[in-house]
Amino acid sequence: MKNLSSIILGLIMSVFIMQEVSATKIISGVVYDNNQQVLVGVSVMEKGTRNGTVTNVEGKYQLEVSDDAKILVFSFIGMQTKEVKINQKLTIDVVMEPDLNSINEITVADDELELEECIVVGYGVQKKSVVTGSVSTCVLPGRVPHYNYQPVPQMQEDYAFVKANQFLDPNNDPLSTFSVDVDRASYSNIRRFLNGGNLPPKDAIRIEEMINYFNYSYDGPKDEKPFAVHHEVVECPWNKSHYLMKVALQGKKIEKENLPPSNIVFLLDVSGSMDSPQKLPLLKSALKMLVNELRDEDKVSIVVYAGAAGVVLVPTSGKEKVKIISALDNLSAGGSTAGGAGLKLAYKLASENFIKDGNNRIVLATDGDFNVGLSSNQEMERLIESERDKGIYITVAGFGMGNYKDSKMEIIADKGNGNYFYIDNFLEAKKALVEEFGGTLFTIAKDVKLQLEFNPQHVAGYRLIGYENRLLNKEDFNNDKVDAGEIGAGHTVTALYEIIPVGAKDVGSYLPTTDPLKYQKEKQRKQITAPKDYSDELLTVKLRYKLPSQNNSSLMVVPIKNKVINITNASSDFKVAASVAAWGMKLKNENYVNNTSIKDIVEWAENSDYNDKMGYFSEMIRLMKISEMLFDDPINTSQ
Repeated sequence: MKNLSSIILGLIMSVFIMQEVSATKIISGVVYDNNQQVLVGVSVMEKGTRNGTVTNVEGKYQLEVSDDAKILVFSFIGMQTKEVKINQKLTIDVVMEPDLNSINEITVADDELELEECIVVGYGVQKKSVVTGSVSTCVLPGRVPHYNYQPVPQMQEDYAFVKANQFLDPNNDPLSTFSVDVDRASYSNIRRFLNGGNLPPKDAIRIEEMINYFNYSYDGPKDEKPFAVHHEVVECPWNKSHYLMKVALQGKKIEKENLPPSNIVFLLDVSGSMDSPQKLPLLKSALKMLVNELRDEDKVSIVVYAGAAGVVLVPTSGKEKVKIISALDNLSAGGSTAGGAGLKLAYKLASENFIKDGNNRIVLATDGDFNVGLSSNQEMERLIESERDKGIYITVAGFGMGNYKDSKMEIIADKGNGNYFYIDNFLEAKKALVEEFGGTLFTIAKDVKLQLEFNPQHVAGYRLIGYENRLLNKEDFNNDKVDAGEIGAGHTVTALYEIIPVGAKDVGSYLPTTDPLKYQKEKQRKQITAPKDYSDELLTVKLRYKLPSQNNSSLMVVPIKNKVINITNASSDFKVAASVAAWGMKLKNENYVNNTSIKDIVEWAENSDYNDKMGYFSEMIRLMKISEMLFDDPINTSQ
């Protein structure tokens, strides 16, 4: 009996000892900058461990640490890393200071700087050639920024020229044709600029990607089609005499366990240009999150490129996560950028391990600096298109700043039937690779095109907002050989048109005019009357798409009635999309919103009743307010 008592006592003591050894505590707090603005996406780590978290959209964090943890490390791009002793505290609020030593400035005397050759950017000015070439930043002496964030280097960043769509007359141009776009890189890249205290360059702003960054509560398809079509015609919030029309697609949602098996090749840029905290380390963390989403039937390979290209992980089952993560941990940056060789090797590996009826995809992670390898962009595009036609798609994840090549990465994703996103922090990595895993990597419809025919009996003019680099010729709609956009599982696609109704007094201010013809008589414009059966229709939406395994397209036709509702009765989703579009036009300095202030747009957004359970919309409102401050700053514009 005595022995039994001793054993029980020993077990009880062991339990207490184990509890003592494994005791933990939860530390929480808020992280601010020195203007008491909350900081989103700050990395909070228990020093000497991999245990960490990031601050949410309210700047808050919560981290469970071991009871004997001594120090928390706070780090954020453009801020000084801060170590804080825990002691016995359970609440730790932190104020971070700008890392002024990381600002690469060239200070010049006033008489050495010709102001007419400079453009104001962020805290100082840059020479005009920065817009098209690479030069150093020149900062006016004595100027102190009012907004204490790290300026974003942009001397060598490359963006494709974007000219805003103009209003068109349906008597001359009744058809509007474009390819869908579910890329979201532009929004997170804009966020990077604003969080860095700079307005983004105009060409970095693609309004359709801003709109499509957000998830909407559209109903999914109730039949066998891959998506459902939704529409709404509402009084235009920034011009009450116009209409604003939404056309939206909701992709079919597929549970993760029902997705087809994946053959994924990580193609990772480990060249010298990736050797910074915002690039390779963030890339590793992002892909580790993706690895944790893989199933046993999925397989992963890793190809890297720098001075040369090589395979660092042969095809490996998703159940061997430790092995995959170990391969990622061992990567380091250095050398030139043999991107072309890496691309060829990745396609070779994907082809050798091709899964019939599976998801065969390359995930390219880079800052886009393909400066060594394939002899031309055209050669690279031909390779990507050829492999796309064999069923191997490519998704692009962009990282970093300073020499960021947005235009090249957008082309790669576009030609490769993949999507393109920009990862500026851990939260974005989680959103793109975990929360939206199916949409990011699994295509449910390809070559998706829309063609809208406007009824001139009711429409005097129309304008597609955004999608400038997705426009197609009207003949391309019925041509199945013309490539178009892809939709992933669960993806939403939203497009907005501003419409001038017949009878609007300002129609002459928006529609383009031409001089009288010299060699023929002007045709007398007649009031067109639609056939009786269609006289109550505002327009018709036609949509073509192919299933991933098919080469012939299917057609959907949706007529839209001439019925306009008041903005107050519009859906929450509509109000969100409208506010995002207006903000995008404001950032681009488009004259269509000249009479609208950012305060107006913020008010529209705040009154939208958007279901913001993930906090992304609240973050956008914060970014809107930052942009308002930057517009008010007389020394800050990159426009």
